[in-house]
Amino acid sequence: MLLTIDVGNTHTVLGLFDGDDIVEHWRISTDARRTADELAVLLQGLMGMHPLLGDELGDGIDGIAICATVPSVLHELREVTRRYYGDVPAVLVEPGVKTGVPILTDNPKEVGADRIINAVAAVELYGGPAIVVDFGTATTFDAVSARGEYVGGVIAPGIEISVEALGVKGAQLRKIEVARPRSVIGKNTVEAMQAGIVYGFAGQVDGVVNRMARELAGDPDDVTVIATGGLAPMVLGESSVIDEHEPWLTLIGLRLVYERNVSRM
Repeated sequence: MLLTIDVGNTHTVLGLFDGDDIVEHWRISTDARRTADELAVLLQGLMGMHPLLGDELGDGIDGIAICATVPSVLHELREVTRRYYGDVPAVLVEPGVKTGVPILTDNPKEVGADRIINAVAAVELYGGPAIVVDFGTATTFDAVSARGEYVGGVIAPGIEISVEALGVKGAQLRKIEVARPRSVIGKNTVEAMQAGIVYGFAGQVDGVVNRMARELAGDPDDVTVIATGGLAPMVLGESSVIDEHEPWLTLIGLRLVYERNVSRM
């Protein structure tokens, strides 16, 4: 079994692969204060519930692949792999790790590991040209060329950030549940805010993707648009440009990167 860990700014998603198939997954909050020992206890609690794994930490795990956008958490997870999974091959996505995707940006080291991993999975699953829209703490748009190169992208405030900002900065507004309202024209403050979030972000996605597709390919219709991230389902039904929804795109990319590197270790 391969354990994949995608550490985002807000949430950490874990996936368990049996071969090419994801057989279990978990989502927990990202807490930069957690120590390696606390993370190990958390992992043991989650994986101890799975029938295919043993009671001891590490039983049944043959490999680990990790990417993280939070450096302090990556440091602690590195210690987890060393202390608790010492005999298990582990790939931490960082400079020097083989991904198979050339990065054609001004400074490749600035590109988040999760964005490169998404590009790896997009190329493998759908080919290029492609655009990955990841609905996380930020909404990111990442462009992959027809030759499978990562050529750049767009970063915009995410849905949850926008909701929190409205609640904090709006004197008569409050934090609301992110849900689809009854109609675009809200009949009360909550529905008006929900409409602004849901339809506003759908319009943002359509506008940004259309502009990117025109730059990325001679025929924009050749570009495959893939949505991923925890809040993607909120926008899927309202956007006109999304072709595919793959909720586990980053975890699949981690599996692919692990397979491309483990033989070199």
